[in-house]
Amino acid sequence: MTIYGRFDDTQREYVITNPHTPVKWINYVGTLAFGGFVDHTGGALVCKQDPALNRITRYLAQMPASEFKGETLYLRLKTPDGVRIFSPYVVPTLDPYDRFECHVGLGYSRFVTEMHGIRAEITVFVPTGENVLVRDVRLTNLGTESVELDAIPVVEYSHFDALKQLTNADWVPQTMQSRAYYESGGHLILAQCAFMKCDTAVNYLTSNWPVSSFESDRRRFLGANEYGTWQRPLSLLEPELDSYEAQRGDNIGALMHHLGAIEPGATVRLITLLGQAESVKAAQPTIERFRDPAQVDAALEAMARFWNGYLSRQQVETPDASMNSMLNVHNPRQCHTTKNWSRYLSLYQLGYGARGIGFRDSAQDALGVLANMPGEAKDLIALLLHVQRRDGSAMHQFNPLSMIATEGDSREYEDRPHYYGDDHLWIVLAVCGYLKETGDLTFLDETIPYYEKDRNEQPLEAGTVFEHLQRALAFTRDHTGAHGLPLLGFADWNDTVNLPTGAESFFIASQYGVALREMIELCEHLGRADLAAQYTADYEAMRDCVNTVGWDGAWYLRYFDADGSPIGSRANAQGQIFLNAQSWAVISGFATPERARAALDSAHERLNTRHGIKLSAPGYNGYDPNKGGVTTYPPGAKENGGIFLHANPWAMIAETLTGNGDRAFRYYDQINPAAKNEIIDLFECEPYVYPQNILGDEHPQFGLARNSWLSGTASWTYQAGTKYILGIRPTYAGLLVDPCIPPAWDGFRVTRVFRGATYTIEVRNPEHVAKGIVSLRVDGQPVPGAVIPIFTDGGTHHVEAVMG
Repeated sequence: MTIYGRFDDTQREYVITNPHTPVKWINYVGTLAFGGFVDHTGGALVCKQDPALNRITRYLAQMPASEFKGETLYLRLKTPDGVRIFSPYVVPTLDPYDRFECHVGLGYSRFVTEMHGIRAEITVFVPTGENVLVRDVRLTNLGTESVELDAIPVVEYSHFDALKQLTNADWVPQTMQSRAYYESGGHLILAQCAFMKCDTAVNYLTSNWPVSSFESDRRRFLGANEYGTWQRPLSLLEPELDSYEAQRGDNIGALMHHLGAIEPGATVRLITLLGQAESVKAAQPTIERFRDPAQVDAALEAMARFWNGYLSRQQVETPDASMNSMLNVHNPRQCHTTKNWSRYLSLYQLGYGARGIGFRDSAQDALGVLANMPGEAKDLIALLLHVQRRDGSAMHQFNPLSMIATEGDSREYEDRPHYYGDDHLWIVLAVCGYLKETGDLTFLDETIPYYEKDRNEQPLEAGTVFEHLQRALAFTRDHTGAHGLPLLGFADWNDTVNLPTGAESFFIASQYGVALREMIELCEHLGRADLAAQYTADYEAMRDCVNTVGWDGAWYLRYFDADGSPIGSRANAQGQIFLNAQSWAVISGFATPERARAALDSAHERLNTRHGIKLSAPGYNGYDPNKGGVTTYPPGAKENGGIFLHANPWAMIAETLTGNGDRAFRYYDQINPAAKNEIIDLFECEPYVYPQNILGDEHPQFGLARNSWLSGTASWTYQAGTKYILGIRPTYAGLLVDPCIPPAWDGFRVTRVFRGATYTIEVRNPEHVAKGIVSLRVDGQPVPGAVIPIFTDGGTHHVEAVMG
């Protein structure tokens, strides 16, 4: 097996040392406000606010990995035999290299490459709160003689409407325009915009060096009417570029910098800036600031301080090094990314507007960042509540720039319900999670409009956050089927199972149970005994229903089809058992202790593999329109018997609730991407983030991963690891210490910031048990039970917990 890189936990980086990774590996820079991703060969997809409606660079993920995408840098070395043109990123010139490193850092990528006697060190990042992508380029002469070097950064622009860029080859090229703005000292700003946006959204490329010439037309840059290539642009064989201001066509930005003679051992520093502003004049302060190397250094230091603050809110020290690496750095960082991007823009979700920000996705993502950035989580939750309907259900997804929401794929089926039965229930979990983390009960009184609007685009109705939660629960209570279970709608969390109208979902039943328990706890905390009693009655009724009609002898059913036939049953030839029906019956508390153990043991026996737990088994083998999207995959792929990682942490949580610490940790460990670093030729995806899915053992390529970065796996595995295996969970009364760990562990430590105070928690396990706290001391004083009381002094408090 080939090794493609290594973890550097000291620097909190993953260092890629071989550019020929099985698929492109990426890193996110900036946020949805301005940013995107940078791949490991320097390509970049950049947008502002919305990748569908305000995209800046043209990045076609389906093109071969050797192709230039979005942004690159050419170097031109003058030799006695002419010029040598190469890229320090390796792509697109594909020159042999002496050294290659791509440091995947927290909000930045740093490239260190050596070829043709030139070392390039390039740091790519978006300064916090800014609308500009900075590339800080340092070029060093490694040779013994002076060299003359030119540097040509290149950007290929996209039309702001990303989908039209791909579908309308008449209108789009007619609108694209570029214009050069000459400045003193030889500096130049090369601006680009679509004609209708030239007064509101102008892209620009500039640098801190004098520019001798430029190009803005792709055909001219590549040369020979585009029979030149990105690997060897013919324009770079000429002394200067054409300095042509494109008035239509495929717009690019290319700047010629003559860096002059570089002596042996000397370094030159070139800073390039790609940004967007209302106008070039409006961009000027940002440009002037980041042309200054000291300001670039300061911005990098400020970003490092942000990440230090973000990560320091929860740090762990366990006997397992890879768990420490993931929980301390990479997992919370991935949670930050999913919170910002939902499932909108990656190498797999391409951001052309069909998906947008997912309601269910982002509600779960908010849970993953509550410990680290509760204020931002609250803002996201409030945004989601704006697309909840008046009946309590929710729109499935929305575009963040326009706030126009849709019902997702359900729109494609006229004969199926146009709502997802689970969407609205996730917001109950998110709001209650925020309240436990912060104690900010005033949030419940904030008024937020529902989604429906009148002809003037004004909301028809608004309600408090608490009323939003009540309507969410009421929608599920009032939409049940023949067996008394919640109706599936178009789909539940497993949105590939699309059954005819009237189907019922056991997953939604258990999810409803979890949401009811959250509301019962909240109402009791608020002193609303009447509502708590009502929701308790609803909970007990659904619990009894699930146990009456849902037990299949050794596990729980997953669905009832519209005709009343079970799915996820021994009676089925395919799809006999589904993981989520077992884990969520335990998480909801619906399963009796005996059934909980039997259901989880059945899942372990029939679904577990060395690469993770499969979502179901056996896989469906052939397309069935009555089942829907799940049958479009071959057995072992994605939701059809694949290892859908999002569901694995729910099994971890369920195992901790039943006291099986060994199995919970084994499930955690077997999907840890860091453990895949030695088998990347099989796994293929980035080893520093969780993917969405791995092919299951019914597939010939068992173990291959796809759809990395933007997955609910990040949020739930972080919660499973910190809140349930290590067991440090917020409650309304304080921090609960309730670990469920492998009995072989001697203990662990956690540092946790909670409501302004810092808690250093040491858990000892002298009796080597899996679960149970027998004593708790806070600042040396015994505390009854297992809840650390809330301190409001902002200080540091030392906690000692003993298991037994």
